[in-house]
Order: sequence, then structure tokens, then C-alpha cells
Amino acid sequence: MQPQKRKLAYHVATTLDGFIAREDDSFDCFANEGDHVTEYLATLRTYGAVVMGRRTYDIGLKFNVTDPYPYLETYVVSRTLKESPNPRVRLISDDVVGAVRALKAQEGKDIYLAGGGALATQLLTAGLVDEVLIKLNPVLLGAGIPLVSRLGSHIRLELLSTKVYRTGVVLLQYAIKH
Repeated sequence: MQPQKRKLAYHVATTLDGFIAREDDSFDCFANEGDHVTEYLATLRTYGAVVMGRRTYDIGLKFNVTDPYPYLETYVVSRTLKESPNPRVRLISDDVVGAVRALKAQEGKDIYLAGGGALATQLLTAGLVDEVLIKLNPVLLGAGIPLVSRLGSHIRLELLSTKVYRTGVVLLQYAIKH
């Protein structure tokens, strides 16, 4: 019996108009209190690894957080970081698609794609993302960092579940239809 392939889940908060952060990378516009936050933090414990882009990683670095997910194998995609600020945090500097494909082939828990939008676009285009979990926030920004951008072709999704929270946040879980 072959081991189950690890899934890669793009699990991200977004505004109603499709932005994961403001243009300056800030995300103070998202609801940060309520049941959805507690559930999100619990869900993070179900993953075995996290992959994020450099700009996402930099958010923690501004506060001297070099290992934002100490309970997960952590990978940061960066062409500019020459060495990791933390021995637990591994850098992926080239062949991102190959590196993520190799991670998915390993045994273990699923992989959390923490962002950002450009990295998600690259991995979606390569067919490596298996699920998209959207925490849709009741806010419109009008501009910012998009959830995805310039996909080579459309990607069909299958709705797996929805949950509405008292804060107005809606959690949408989709499977990618490969």
C-alpha cells in the first residue's frame, strides 16, 4: 500500500474584493477576534509543514519572530535571503515548484501554504495546490495584494464546506479539480 500524498492547502484570509493584505503588506483590516481565529489556530496544528513567501515571512521578522510556526517544518521561498535567520527555517531559493513537489511526495501531515499571492499563483499554475481555504472577511479595500494574479488558465474548484461566523467571516473550503 502506497502512503497518502501530502496535500498542499492555500489557507488564507481575504477581503470581499480579493485582497490578502493592503498594498503596504499590512492586514489590520481583517477580523482578528472570534471563533474563526480559535479554529484557525487549531487547524494550523493539523499541518506538518508551512511554505511561505519572503514578504509573508518578513511580517514576523519585523517583530524579531524568526520561527513563526515552531511546531511545523518551515520553508521560506526567497531569492534574496542568503541564509536563514533561524536554523529551523529552511530556505527555498530556486526551483520552487520542484521543492514543493518533493515536500508533497514525503510522508507526513499536509502542508500549509501561508502566502503570499505571487507564490500561491505559481503553485496553483503548477498544479500543486490541492485545497483552497478562504477566510472571507466582510471588508472591501479597493486595492492591495491580490489572492492570486495572472493565472495561465482558470482553475476549477469544488466547494467542500462553508461556515459562517458571528463576526461576519465566512470560511470557504474548496478542492482543486485537477
